[in-house]
Amino acid sequence: MRLYLASTSPARLALLRAAGIEPVLINPKVDEARLVAETEAAAGSALEPRVLVELLARAKAEAATSARLTEPLTGLLLGCDSVFVLDGVIYGKPHTADAARERWQRQRGRTGTLYSGHWLIEVEDGAPGRAIGAVAVAEVTFADDLDDAELDAYIATGEPLFVAGAFTIDSLGAPFITSIVGDPSTVVGLSLPTLRRLVRALGHEWPTLWNRPGAL
Repeated sequence: MRLYLASTSPARLALLRAAGIEPVLINPKVDEARLVAETEAAAGSALEPRVLVELLARAKAEAATSARLTEPLTGLLLGCDSVFVLDGVIYGKPHTADAARERWQRQRGRTGTLYSGHWLIEVEDGAPGRAIGAVAVAEVTFADDLDDAELDAYIATGEPLFVAGAFTIDSLGAPFITSIVGDPSTVVGLSLPTLRRLVRALGHEWPTLWNRPGAL
């Protein structure tokens, strides 16, 4: 069973590879800001984190169904999205060093919530079929002894600028996280247990996705 991943995230790709899956990558090219603004305007209120990540995960997956590859898409197509929430405020990617520093100064020594949305679509000869979604949640606690010198050094690497919440658990940010309650892969941006449940809900077996050497 071929898995298509509607994402350009190196962390999600590495996570799937470690789990024995070599996905076909597709850049979904979704205008996330516009979609969220239009949805919130129609609803008349801000979106809750769960609703937001599932909305964007679905939009990415559905946009990727129209991708033109060498062969028509046949298999399972996955879209994902993640946000971090602290004090009721939703944080995506900071993009700038100043924004990343401000967030870390607020979150060090505290606990926030990471939401990762998933949307899985069956595709056959390029035609989308059944689809299912789910949101995974994990609580993340940050070190309270992270000093400004360490923080500046971390930000200078550029890593926290382009990840939800301005942190990672699978790279340079890992030593600054003291505990996780929930599935750790949720914090990477793709919950493997959640994906397995979605795959099985669509009538497929998880081992059929294994296609990397050593997984078979």
